[in-house]
Amino acid sequence: MTTPRHGPYSQPSRPTRPGPPYYGHAPYPMPGPDDHDHRTSTAPLVATVLLAVLGPAALFLGGLSVMATDSCGTDCPTALTTWLYLIYGTIVFGGVLSLAALVTAWSLPRKVRHRNLRRWAAIATVAPPVLVIALVCTIPSP
Repeated sequence: MTTPRHGPYSQPSRPTRPGPPYYGHAPYPMPGPDDHDHRTSTAPLVATVLLAVLGPAALFLGGLSVMATDSCGTDCPTALTTWLYLIYGTIVFGGVLSLAALVTAWSLPRKVRHRNLRRWAAIATVAPPVLVIALVCTIPSP
């Protein structure tokens, strides 16, 4: 007696085209969105170190930018005064933004799903001091 070709006891049919090679199990499973992220403190730590260096440099260079306008007195061009308003507005509002972003980057839950938000918060922490330094370096001459 032979087994039927198409029935509950038949051999599974082989695919006509071979699939991707199978190398066994992965060395470690892919993390899920609720798994613990082991690299949670990398982005906030880099942002904190950069802010500790760039923050005082931005404040110092922003404070020195007023001395660039001492020679023109009250006849300063509007481009220069607009640039100075941009510098000091970025120092004031950017300082608040940097502090809020740094607190956010450190206080997010240590889960894989918050990894990108933590990175963007770290970038937002460093952006205002970098902008102030860029504005000071490109200040128009009086």
